[in-house]
Amino acid sequence: MHIIDRRLNPRGKSLENRQRFLRRAKDAVEQAVKRSLQNRSIRDVLDGGEVTLPIGGMAEPGLHRGGGGIQDRILPGNQKFVEGDFIKRPPASGGGRSSEAGEGDGEDGFRFVLTREEFLNIFLEDLELPDLAKRRLSETEEVTPQRAGFSVSGSPSNIAVGRTTRLAMMRRLALHRPKVEDIEALQKQIDECDNAEERLVLEDRLRTLTLKSKRIPYIDPLDVRYRRFENTPKPVVKAVMFCLMDVSGSMSEHMKDLAKRFYLLLYLFLSQRYEKVEIVFIRHTEKAEEVDEETFFYSPATGGTLVSSALAVMRSIVAARFDPTEWNIYAAQASDGDNSYSDGALTGQLLQQEILPVCQYFAYIEVGEEDGDSSMSRSPLWTLYQEIRSAALPLAMRKVCRRNEIFPVFHDLFQKKAAKAGATP
Repeated sequence: MHIIDRRLNPRGKSLENRQRFLRRAKDAVEQAVKRSLQNRSIRDVLDGGEVTLPIGGMAEPGLHRGGGGIQDRILPGNQKFVEGDFIKRPPASGGGRSSEAGEGDGEDGFRFVLTREEFLNIFLEDLELPDLAKRRLSETEEVTPQRAGFSVSGSPSNIAVGRTTRLAMMRRLALHRPKVEDIEALQKQIDECDNAEERLVLEDRLRTLTLKSKRIPYIDPLDVRYRRFENTPKPVVKAVMFCLMDVSGSMSEHMKDLAKRFYLLLYLFLSQRYEKVEIVFIRHTEKAEEVDEETFFYSPATGGTLVSSALAVMRSIVAARFDPTEWNIYAAQASDGDNSYSDGALTGQLLQQEILPVCQYFAYIEVGEEDGDSSMSRSPLWTLYQEIRSAALPLAMRKVCRRNEIFPVFHDLFQKKAAKAGATP
């Protein structure tokens, strides 16, 4: 015997309560997930784990009496206090409140453990690649099974019970198969019959109906039908994301850590949400090269800075492997904004004339020191990109100086359009 569990949720006594809690505390959990991302290391940024929620926001709604009106209360008396005495605040207990009694506002904390899947679902819920599927769809080798009627043979798991039962009923009606109720009524009539001749006639009729019922089965193999499926090609949007990172000597360890955190969020976002997105890693100093994931995130490098080298490598890769008429092309660049003065003209030309015209979206992240004022500084690369951005090209620019700014910036760059439109400016 084969048992197939087709329930949407796995087995577990507390699963229903857990899902109800997540729905009720969704906003609080989302804020806790964002806070937990700020201080995590790069390798375990989305590994799930414990998050802390304020217990005051977890209370379920309830009915209570409104203010006003006349209320009569009977309160117990005491021998220690009289009317007009001031009662001291009791000492604070554990559970996340302030350490000293009567000082500050405290709030109990509720620790809740999220699995990796739950953590990723909350993190990726309202993110998407902008303008995906704007270009044409392409046929790939991926196929999906689709219903294609019924067949007289197939797997037992594909038996069409409704169609089989309907055909069996039609056959029994066409062949006038005796009903069980008719046979039972005839047997009861024989038992109550006192006339011998009439009893013989009824018994002969009963034998005829019984033999006919055995000759015409309730379910015949000719009645059985199976659901039939055909594999049809599934149109899939092809997309590629280019990750360009500056690893030159002007990038401090703090800046590189910010850039790596941004790219790690981007990598996890793409790998979890999309199955058909290629990711190309390019890092550069005064020269650029395409590298693998491990080298991109963890291999050290240093040198001068030529941003045009990374754009030139991206252009050559697009020309060789990704036809812009078939691929949705995206790019995300992280840099400290430093660039050789002589390289500015070539960088602007490559970006404006070669890269942006074939891109669906180009995101530029400028990283800075934690104590720097990003609103006042204008790096050469930032100034150049601002001039290009004014030409209504698909270019987005953000600045990041602290770890806790990574997630808000990433979320803002890849937030769904519907959510952006409904957001309050």
